[in-house]
Amino acid sequence: MAHTAEPAKGFLGELRDAVTPRAFFLVVAVLLLQLGFITSYVGALHHPTPHELSIAVVAPPEVAPKLVGALESVPDDAVRASTAPDAATAEARIRDQKIYAAWVVDPAGTEDRLLVAEARGPAASTAAEAVVTKLAAAQGRTVAVDDTIPLASGDAKGLSAFYLVIGWCVGGYLVASILGISAGSRPANSGRAVLRLGTLALYSVAAGLGGALIIGPILDALPGSIAGLTGLGALVVFSVGAVTMALECLFDVVGIGLAVLLFVVLGNPSAGGVYPAPMLPAFWRAIGEWIPNGAGTSAARSIAYLDSTNLTVPFLVLALWAVLGVAVTFLAVARRPQVGRPVPPED
Repeated sequence: MAHTAEPAKGFLGELRDAVTPRAFFLVVAVLLLQLGFITSYVGALHHPTPHELSIAVVAPPEVAPKLVGALESVPDDAVRASTAPDAATAEARIRDQKIYAAWVVDPAGTEDRLLVAEARGPAASTAAEAVVTKLAAAQGRTVAVDDTIPLASGDAKGLSAFYLVIGWCVGGYLVASILGISAGSRPANSGRAVLRLGTLALYSVAAGLGGALIIGPILDALPGSIAGLTGLGALVVFSVGAVTMALECLFDVVGIGLAVLLFVVLGNPSAGGVYPAPMLPAFWRAIGEWIPNGAGTSAARSIAYLDSTNLTVPFLVLALWAVLGVAVTFLAVARRPQVGRPVPPED
């Protein structure tokens, strides 16, 4: 029996068979994500300039207003100036993360001190030094820089806390993605959701402890409490993983891309790792502390260098992301269509 040959589909026909509409949409989405990555990183980091960099002035009452005015007059709102009664108070404010630097004037001489904290970000210290040195020179004075909170010997560029938190964030969204890919983007029922979130919680504790041990006693890159860093790491990993899981429940595989957009494209450059918040453009400066990357980096530096000051806001931010992720996951599971449920008879 003769077989009739199928007509050739041509290039467009073959293309339609090879690239489904869903695949085409995902490819376009990846392209947009890639371009967003470039835009976000280059936009945030290509031209760091200070904005409202907090500098206190320690000087006699007859001199302080003039110096505060000089700092405030630096163009583009580069400096937010204040006064401190003495050098000890200024140093305490630096440690409490209320200011980045302090200009301590010597009324008996012409050489002043600039108190900075490299541990809060070398770029901020460098910017404060440049501003104060220029203003002091205009008045015939010199400035000696005093690093009140130096970086650890294994943390030469001050980036260890940032990279530690990036590692935790990567683990969070990768493990959530793997759980979704292997067993379905949305858990079949609330019991499965509990098991999946429980697995994520156990992983988070292991990742937090592993990261704290690597960054501390193994590599000697960052000082600070192992227990404190472990708890922080567990919360970072769980919050990122829970939100990724929630996005997968809502948007299937596209949710993984949305997690990458949130935590990689937006979260990393705004986290204050390479440049602290006052050195970032307005958009990244505004979002940084409200994303787990930025909250985690700030908390890790505080635990390592700043006597664990100002941890309330970062931990609240991380906890809120975690609660949001868990809540959305359970809501998505509750709204899942029940396969096999009998259809009630019509009247």
